[in-house]
Amino acid sequence: MKSPPESAVANVAGNVRPPGAASGSGIGRYRWRICGLLFFATTLNYMDRQVLALLKPTLQNPVHGIGLTEIQFAGIVAIFSAAYAIGLLIAGPFIDRVGTKIGYAVALSVWTLASMSHALVSFRSVSGPLRLGVGWLADLLAHIPMLHSSAWVADLGKLSGAVIGFGIARFVLGLGEAGNFPAAIKATAEWFPKKERALATGIFNSGTNIGATAAPFIIGFILYRFAWQWAFVATSGFAALWLVLWLSTYTSPQNAARLSPTELAYINSDPPEPITRIPWSRLLPHRQTWAFVLGKVLTDPIWWFYLYWLPGFLNAKYGLTVTKMGLPLLVIYNVCTIGSIFGGWLPAKFVSMGWSLNRARKTAMFLYALAVVPIVFVGRVHTLWQAVALISLATAAHQAWSANLFTLVSDVFPRRAVASVVGIGACGGSVAMMFFGVFIGVILQVTHGNYVPVFLIAGSAYLVAFGVIQSLVPRLGTVSIV
Repeated sequence: MKSPPESAVANVAGNVRPPGAASGSGIGRYRWRICGLLFFATTLNYMDRQVLALLKPTLQNPVHGIGLTEIQFAGIVAIFSAAYAIGLLIAGPFIDRVGTKIGYAVALSVWTLASMSHALVSFRSVSGPLRLGVGWLADLLAHIPMLHSSAWVADLGKLSGAVIGFGIARFVLGLGEAGNFPAAIKATAEWFPKKERALATGIFNSGTNIGATAAPFIIGFILYRFAWQWAFVATSGFAALWLVLWLSTYTSPQNAARLSPTELAYINSDPPEPITRIPWSRLLPHRQTWAFVLGKVLTDPIWWFYLYWLPGFLNAKYGLTVTKMGLPLLVIYNVCTIGSIFGGWLPAKFVSMGWSLNRARKTAMFLYALAVVPIVFVGRVHTLWQAVALISLATAAHQAWSANLFTLVSDVFPRRAVASVVGIGACGGSVAMMFFGVFIGVILQVTHGNYVPVFLIAGSAYLVAFGVIQSLVPRLGTVSIV
């Protein structure tokens, strides 16, 4: 279908101001409270993801932990990634169907209960039946002619009940956590006009960095004072508090009693949209859907590379132990936070200067893609802080890119389709992350720990993604879906 002309989109998304708000003052700020809730939910989301990695040395202890091996740890991470990909496909349509308030609450409840259930695997009444069940399954598979001599069947029969319990808990955790970004993007589309959505997305997306930064300190304190099980209980407690705030605070702008008429008019300054749900079969044929999907496929694995392999790179290149990584990682993730917020602010600034939405969004994304390129030299610098500077720039640029990539969906799709499109794209990114992780492992093994090829890919991925997006969506315009 033909999109509206660019000038019309710019007039709607970039230049409309509600009555009495010519200077931007007097509009009201209640919508930013909603953004704050999204920020804290995203922070908790990433804290829950980091707990397992931080507890890994403890869990590997056969006496005080669960005797987790390296292969078992990798398997549990793969289980989480697979569940996250599945959950993203489910979460979008579910949230579009039941609404943002209920959908977000259900997603957070699922991941909170899953996180808390990790602590139960240390009880024999839980791990015992799980061990017996998997042992029975392994015996059954061993009687199949083509499988009786398979090594993985034998390994399956040796799994402890605690490890099995962790695998189940991580699978459910992945399903629940997958609902965070589709729900948050949909809430942003409901509470912010188009010209502010990138900034709001950048703010709540910065919670990923805060969560990754805060988790080591919080989990470290808990481990020092209590047993490892309490780390999962504590993060679940934080999530339960957020759930109470969410259910007591969130509603649609039209039903918010504390929202001023002026701010409501500002939020609704974009053209009204129908509320009927849009199925995937009507979203997948659109080039705009595939622009977002391919953007996620090409760049999401780079972010996960930083999260999972950055400590290994710092150790291999500069000999940093875990106790000495605190300051470099703190610098990197805090610069990420600045990048995430700046990433949303810059296109909004361009729009306020009279630029069209298309020009503002695309220019910002191109600049962020360029800012990642210097990461290709990180394997060749000689000092730690030169490497930290390059990594900080690249990760901050990724967060700025990510904020605008998410906002691209709400730029072109009606609100009722936003969560579904985000879920489809993020699922593609998760699947790509799984394959890219295997590729990284092969590269590092073959090259004996040479990270240069991976950083070369990381430095070029965003420019490739920008080219793909520009080719598929040369002009931003609202998608007409019949």
